[in-house]
Amino acid sequence: MNLSTSINEKAALIWAIADKLTGVYKPHEYGEVILPLTVIRRFDCILADTKEAVLKKYDEVKNLPMRDVLLRKVSGYEFYNTSEYTFEKLLDDPDNIEENFYDFLNGFSENVRDIIEKFKFDGHIDTMANKGILYIVIKEFTSTRANLHPDVISNLEMGYIFEEIIRRFSESHNEDAGQHYTPREVIRLMVNILFYDDSSTLSGKNIARTIYDPACGTGGMLSVAEEYLHELNSATELMSFGQELNDQTFAICKADMLIKGNNADFIKDGNTLSDDQFEGQKFDYIISNPPFGREWKNEKRVVKDEAKRGFAGRFGAGLPAVSDGQMLFLMTAISKMKEPRDGGSRIAIIHNGSPLFTGDAGSGPSDIRKYILESDLLEAIVALPNDIFYNTGIATYIWVLSNKKAGTKREGKVQLINANGLYEKRRKALGNKRNDIPESAITEITQVYGDFRETEISKIFNNEDFGYTKITVERPLRGEDCELILKNGKKQPDTSLRDTENVPLTENIQDYFKREVLPFSPDAWIDEKKSKVGFEIPFTRYFYKYEAPQPSTEIMAEILELEKELEGSLQEAFDI
Repeated sequence: MNLSTSINEKAALIWAIADKLTGVYKPHEYGEVILPLTVIRRFDCILADTKEAVLKKYDEVKNLPMRDVLLRKVSGYEFYNTSEYTFEKLLDDPDNIEENFYDFLNGFSENVRDIIEKFKFDGHIDTMANKGILYIVIKEFTSTRANLHPDVISNLEMGYIFEEIIRRFSESHNEDAGQHYTPREVIRLMVNILFYDDSSTLSGKNIARTIYDPACGTGGMLSVAEEYLHELNSATELMSFGQELNDQTFAICKADMLIKGNNADFIKDGNTLSDDQFEGQKFDYIISNPPFGREWKNEKRVVKDEAKRGFAGRFGAGLPAVSDGQMLFLMTAISKMKEPRDGGSRIAIIHNGSPLFTGDAGSGPSDIRKYILESDLLEAIVALPNDIFYNTGIATYIWVLSNKKAGTKREGKVQLINANGLYEKRRKALGNKRNDIPESAITEITQVYGDFRETEISKIFNNEDFGYTKITVERPLRGEDCELILKNGKKQPDTSLRDTENVPLTENIQDYFKREVLPFSPDAWIDEKKSKVGFEIPFTRYFYKYEAPQPSTEIMAEILELEKELEGSLQEAFDI
């Protein structure tokens, strides 16, 4: 049994406990109970081995100001529980199950109580107690299927299980599961590229690095990055920082960090766009899959105020349309890059197609691209296969950015990699996820990126290849007899004949004008005051392959064949 199958089966067994909620809860509400109980049960199982030692120590130190430090030392984790109860012991007193369960929850250290609070679980405890199912549900969580001890389920597996339960909850709730997490093979690819050829991190001893995700969800990206880096170099410590808006996913991310012994205080809740919890901080690596196609009108006032600060804030380059905030996360990531003199930073961030080309010259999105390319921050863009995300089948791209290009083969260059065809079909779709990126494809894409040369799926451009000057072409205003209308001796433009042209930055504007405009409009001129520089990355155009249309004779033969089949079906249906 492979890891994916095992995880799905274990998650399904835990989710099956929801059968006990039938009648009291509707199916789309099951996750509100199952998710927090899974987290709490995981803490309970982890602490089981040192439970008695912690209780004994608590009796000795409960009145000391340093009891928190002492109890964490005894538990072996950054958390503990001083209640006499465990899930199993709660079953010894069915009549007082609600009171005892609250005692058990309140016995957790403050950092775990904060997590439980984010689940807004108290109301569900009361509901289950009043409806007589609290004891039954807790009993189910003591069964073999819910044995979440680390000896049975590793931290890696537990992370997958959390995500699978969220996916099931989101499906039953008709929500976007993809807003909470990203397929692990996509993260693996991003991490491969992020750490590629970073020799100081991959070979040094006692090296500490930081990684940040401004939309961290359940923390999957941070976890995979940490796992992968430890595979490459166990001597490197990767400190994870993240911010998440959704209370449930924030709680799971923070719980996951606690369980793994990471500093859970580095995981913050709140809206990254309007309440940046890491203002002024810089990180070695930034990785993210921010929401795209989601409006930011609720954050509009705060974001615009910050934009007025220019590059003293995050949004100095420009603002995208209010209907789509993904480029705000891109600029947030860029603002968190360390200065090159301090070692610089690298970014891997997922976007849909919109940031590549939306917005005319002079618009916010175009100005953001202009800033990125003129600052030589963009290393590569990788087009991913369609149908690999749970909540969308549209085209998605990994943007790779770095401020460490100077003096390397990538200086002044951008690599576009079309990995759209590197996938394998799933036997069974998960939401919109019909395809996977196999390990062989991850290796191939990473190699293509690392080789940095042109192939069938890799093209290399100069930064200025994506830029153009939008010029305004004017034609003179004429009277009824076609005579020129002058004002102060100057020709006046006829606004009805006004036109624009996009002149590539790699071309001389006057040469272009003489070649493309004057032969057709000899009286035209350029209003240079209106000229604007824009940038776009028409990714699909660079990889377009012409396919000749099917010959008409073949199309006719297919139509005739279909007519024969249809005629036969009609005869059979109506017994003609």
